[in-house]
Amino acid sequence: MTPAQDVVELILEDHRMMEDLLRLMRSTEADRQTALHDFAHLMIAHGEAERASVHPVLVSFEDADTVERIETAHQEAVKILFALLQVREIGSAEWEWRLQRLASATARHTDEEERTLVNRVRESLSRRCREELGAGFARTEADLLTARCGSVASVHRMVQAAAPA
Repeated sequence: MTPAQDVVELILEDHRMMEDLLRLMRSTEADRQTALHDFAHLMIAHGEAERASVHPVLVSFEDADTVERIETAHQEAVKILFALLQVREIGSAEWEWRLQRLASATARHTDEEERTLVNRVRESLSRRCREELGAGFARTEADLLTARCGSVASVHRMVQAAAPA
């Protein structure tokens, strides 16, 4: 049996992994296509696992505007990701421009989340509670990764679902 992991540790680990994948996408020596698809799956699974496991608990002690701002920033990043997934030529000017937009959006979102959500969880929840949240987060994320949640079709559905009617 694996030891329980604090949801904060899991969130921060994902953030570092996404940063590493962004570095690979910038490198002409890396398999940029694979890095993009790995990033897409992780970003979607991470966001959905947070929304399912952490955000419902957060609203009991965090300003609702902060939670909404974090969710809105994630939705914007999903739109930018979808645009990058549609670029036909890796390394083209369009690829580089969209990748830069994704990296910027991800950095802003990660910074905001680590300064607010992560610290609020650390301050407000016991280690045991954070481990229980971590178990739910990890389960949801693993299920979504197994389902290949970052596929172009899946990301497209998310963008469409978030679009105003």
